[in-house]
Amino acid sequence: MQTTHSRAGYAWLASDMILVTIMTVLVKLGGASYPAVQMVFIRSLIGLVSVLPLAWRHRRALRETNQWGRHAFRVLCNTLALNTNFAALTALPLALANAIGFMRPLVVLALATILLGERSGPWRWIGAAVGFLGVLVMVSPGEVTWNLGILAALGSVLFGSLATVQTRALAKENTTVLMVFYTVGLSVFTAVPAAFAWQPVAPTDWPLLLAIGVLAQIGQYCFLRAYQSTPANLLAPIGYLSIVLATAAGFLAFGEVPAPTTIIGTAIIIGALVLTTHLDRPRR
Repeated sequence: MQTTHSRAGYAWLASDMILVTIMTVLVKLGGASYPAVQMVFIRSLIGLVSVLPLAWRHRRALRETNQWGRHAFRVLCNTLALNTNFAALTALPLALANAIGFMRPLVVLALATILLGERSGPWRWIGAAVGFLGVLVMVSPGEVTWNLGILAALGSVLFGSLATVQTRALAKENTTVLMVFYTVGLSVFTAVPAAFAWQPVAPTDWPLLLAIGVLAQIGQYCFLRAYQSTPANLLAPIGYLSIVLATAAGFLAFGEVPAPTTIIGTAIIIGALVLTTHLDRPRR
């Protein structure tokens, strides 16, 4: 049964990563001219329109939830993660911002163990560490100058990991309840900052912004289903596959040819995933 749940979680998480990769390409194509908080606010409003019918349908489950504090903390972490991520994408080269973001599976693995008490076998820790080594190969730390963009990227990793662990802690909650809290809370937390930073939106940019919002909402549903069905410590190493999707998207959409360090780092990450999956199979 656990194996079946794990496979379902892997499928949901893979779907989320594909949708997020497409959304990142759209943000890079047309979203750079708007402040990060404005982009996040528009994204939340589009999601709010789609989630309101579900909120009405599951209004009883919303009233019966007793996890208001955990929901609020999760949404706050998600809000901070999104804004810092958009800020990092604005201040840093796309490859560097994405590479730093791939530290998240390792942080999730550690936080899930500390905060949730989820037990991880030694091979999963070894696999996560080897995957992190692959990220370091791509980033080439000795050549990177620290700045606010890097701090924003690290903040996105921390807050995003905290939000992921909170999602796992809310595994028994209705998926729609999680989506409603996320979407409404995101709109509330970003409304005032977005009003101060607002830039007029060109009519030709609205289709792009609508697509970003729709993809984000569907991806959020896939993400929630993944972490509700499978422990965070099992899903964490799979997150490294995002780098393969990001590299492919950069090449197909923008003609970016991966650097040798990117290819070597990707090979290390894929090798770590294969070995971890093979050596850490659940025993009967």
